[in-house]
Amino acid sequence: MDTSESTAKEREPAPEFSRRRGRRRWAMDTRPLRRPAYRRLWSSTIVTAVGSQLTAVAVPKQIYDITGSSAWVGAAGLAGLVPLIVFALWGGAIADSMDRRKLLLITNSGIAVTSLLFWLQAFTGLESVAALMVLLAVQQAFWGLNAPARNASIARLVPEDELPAANALGSTVMQTGQVAGPLLAGALIPVIGLPELYLIDAVALCVTVWAVYRLPSLPPLAGTAVRRAGVKEIAAGFRYISGHTVLLLSFLADIIAMVLGMPRALFPQLAAQTYAPYGEGLALGLLFAAIPIGAVFGGLFSGTFSRARRHGWMVIGAVVVWGVAITGFGLSSSLWVGVAFLAVAGVADMVSMVFRGAILLSAATDEMRGRMQGVFTVVVAGGPRLADVLHGTAGSAFGPRTAVAGGGLLVVAVMLVLAAAVPALRRYRV
Repeated sequence: MDTSESTAKEREPAPEFSRRRGRRRWAMDTRPLRRPAYRRLWSSTIVTAVGSQLTAVAVPKQIYDITGSSAWVGAAGLAGLVPLIVFALWGGAIADSMDRRKLLLITNSGIAVTSLLFWLQAFTGLESVAALMVLLAVQQAFWGLNAPARNASIARLVPEDELPAANALGSTVMQTGQVAGPLLAGALIPVIGLPELYLIDAVALCVTVWAVYRLPSLPPLAGTAVRRAGVKEIAAGFRYISGHTVLLLSFLADIIAMVLGMPRALFPQLAAQTYAPYGEGLALGLLFAAIPIGAVFGGLFSGTFSRARRHGWMVIGAVVVWGVAITGFGLSSSLWVGVAFLAVAGVADMVSMVFRGAILLSAATDEMRGRMQGVFTVVVAGGPRLADVLHGTAGSAFGPRTAVAGGGLLVVAVMLVLAAAVPALRRYRV
């Protein structure tokens, strides 16, 4: 197994990014892939990015088929939210107190077993919303433990000036999976059914376990105090955030965008009603894939990210563009126009994701990165789940298009007010 010395060697500086000229200055910055350890972490997401999205489409589709209600789809998001919050916060503390590679091995194995159980319930025709929610809760608990360790490891594998590029590379791979996965799910559901989609995800997760196994050990840095991953350490993480206003504002920016403006709980209803003339399967796949398509496009032209210095303004602008695009989607009666607006929202989401991640990794010390990533995981993944509940309920009460457009307008208004009232994010630069 690689030693800490080999890990340090992998982080030797690469040629300066400023030497890039012409179109290459705009193309994706691939310097982090020259670092073998980062390349292994990055490659572990390639195959499973598609498989995980098959399950992400299959679960709400199965719940909607059983109940015929978007409110139940939203409730499923809430079922996964509580364990996600608890275990992401705890997982962040664990990631600061043990070898992060070992934690990734344990949690990825748990996620794989959960996916196998998803397949079993669908294969046996159980048709139980309760069982689906329990499995979703278990899956999100493992994911909550996994994500902080994965994200916190990046800063140990690449130098600080490559953090935006590393975040863009990782996000682009995941978003590519979110394009291919939903489109593939929309095509495969009528042909092979839901059980096989879950099984594909379970098999893909085995590949992830193998890739993580080949990572170097990532124990706490020498000189770091030995600590137990308990409530005291979690509380210390929140105190750390309260003392760093720019971190707090970066979290709030994502909460505003996702809670008020993520309409994915309404996609099954929109596909079955508003966009039914286009074909429900095609519409469902396109709606789930549109935001990731935009994010991938943004990632492919993310070379400029490595030159941006006003990271705070990049986050503010991206959130506002997201809100405008979501409003446009809500007002669109054409599937293709709606997909275009969602793609623009995806570009904005990629920009926001990259710079919020860079702010977090650069502003926090290594002994706090696990806990910061735990909070980051709660915000990033928990926000859309709160949005599932909010939009599912609002969509059932007022109609899906009204709920979507209203949420987008709220994003723009609240983000502009926050940026004007608290200058720390506007002033942040590297």
